[in-house]
Amino acid sequence: MEQKQLQQLVEQISLQSFGKKFQHKASFNPRLRTTGGRYLLKSHNIEINKKYYEQLGEKELIGIIKHELCHYHLHLEGRGYQHRDSEFRELLKEVDAPRFCQVLPQADRKPRSQRVIEYTCQSCRQVYRRRRKVDTSRYVCGKCRGKLLFKRELTVN
Repeated sequence: MEQKQLQQLVEQISLQSFGKKFQHKASFNPRLRTTGGRYLLKSHNIEINKKYYEQLGEKELIGIIKHELCHYHLHLEGRGYQHRDSEFRELLKEVDAPRFCQVLPQADRKPRSQRVIEYTCQSCRQVYRRRRKVDTSRYVCGKCRGKLLFKRELTVN
């Protein structure tokens, strides 16, 4: 499916399911990773993750488009367009749109190795493990207020 076909599909779904025109741009965004699509508040455009169409098919794509169109139409009308709003949830039910998209098949995902950074206190030898680096000039040991020293960085699978 190309950008033009996506635009036509979004316009068609908007007219059929909502009875309103979609007057902005719909496009595939290859940078989307953890979501099926998103509605952009400033430009009113809709971006769709093409992987969902490729891996889960047209039915899932239509569900994602309906979901994003709920955000779109409610926002333009000045009504509650966020996931927590009751108006949004009601409209999702009316047009038979999913609240969340399915999870992509696991074959596409690689397990991320997590890094662990170890620090030790110069005074009491207390060991601290963190996932992010700590500014040792600003932070001190919580036990004795001693100076922290970088010990090593580990990668845990």
